[in-house]
Amino acid sequence: MNVLVLNCGSSSIKYQLFDMPAETVLAKGLIQRVGEAGSEAVQRTNGTELRVERPVPDHRAGLEVVKELLTREDGGPLRSLAEIGACGHRVVHGGERVTGSVRIDAELQQIVDEYADLAPLHNPPNLTGIRAAIEMLGAIPQVACFDTAFHQSIPKTAYLYGLPYELYERFRIRKYGFHGTSHRYVAGRAAQLLGKPEAETDLITCHLGNGCSMAAVRGGKSVDTTMGLTPLEGLVMGTRTGDFDPAIVFYLLRKGYTGGELDTLCNKKSGLLGIAGQSNDVRDLEEQAGAGSEQARLALDIFAYRVRKYIGAYLAVLNGCDAVVFTGGIGENDARMRERILCDLDALGIVLDPARNDATVGTAGRIQAPESRVALLVIPTNEELAIAQETFRVARGA
Repeated sequence: MNVLVLNCGSSSIKYQLFDMPAETVLAKGLIQRVGEAGSEAVQRTNGTELRVERPVPDHRAGLEVVKELLTREDGGPLRSLAEIGACGHRVVHGGERVTGSVRIDAELQQIVDEYADLAPLHNPPNLTGIRAAIEMLGAIPQVACFDTAFHQSIPKTAYLYGLPYELYERFRIRKYGFHGTSHRYVAGRAAQLLGKPEAETDLITCHLGNGCSMAAVRGGKSVDTTMGLTPLEGLVMGTRTGDFDPAIVFYLLRKGYTGGELDTLCNKKSGLLGIAGQSNDVRDLEEQAGAGSEQARLALDIFAYRVRKYIGAYLAVLNGCDAVVFTGGIGENDARMRERILCDLDALGIVLDPARNDATVGTAGRIQAPESRVALLVIPTNEELAIAQETFRVARGA
């Protein structure tokens, strides 16, 4: 079965076409600047690159470009869209009503729309992509894979806040967690690398990119995660604050900030960017720190400290673990940051092998020293493949 995977962001469409269950990638594409000037689409198929540069006013027009590239005679992998057997969609927020990957119907579309106020940059374009794909692809199975679904196994003791319980009852204010597709994928791969059944494997998974989150995974189930009601909670990120005293918001309101200004401040002007003052790219900050920038060095140290602190917290939650897993753009590729994070944890049974760490960049591998009681793994995430696997399973009725 050919499975098309769509990830519709606020101004982009990422897609991949898989031959399942062989898991062969037939095409991989990206449309950038949807609804903006300078729209561009690039697709790679078996070493062939196809490119389209023309206005893409909205996501429906973007899917027409996807159709064009997939079926082009000069390098497209398909003769027609009729060769697609199912379509999987990445959807960010499903609240409490979605606990797994599900076939899309009218009720499911209503749920995606219902939680748009908690994921305003993601759920609306996700839903637009779903509706456009249904129009374009007809009656084939359409499957939604939710970022929040993997974390629905978290117990109430971990997901409720210390707020009046009525706020949970009325508005469902609670921790939901995100990056669930990535955490689920690398947890499964980690169990395979360790040679253990997933149901017998306890892990701390660290998805570190511009957005960052960690999860405590017991027996293949998420039991806690760092992100909360929204993706703002938890680790210091590229432009997001992560955890901070909420009274700061009230203080700044009294100083004249508006609610909108504080939203922008916390989500887009904080984190590594806010501390360093110049960039939210760890590669830039490493270079600036090496040149003597104290703020860049401080930003990197704060980032590493927060991850290290949550490793300690999740070791307590799990009462020890089999492995700490690094994934995401930073987790997979930045050996120096992994070294910053994993220093001085030997009393907890975590010892890094510097040579292995330096040699493991952009590839899967073990980076722990022989004496480390906890395995340290680098596993490149593959959310698109995870969505394809789930879509194939649901489409086949498994």
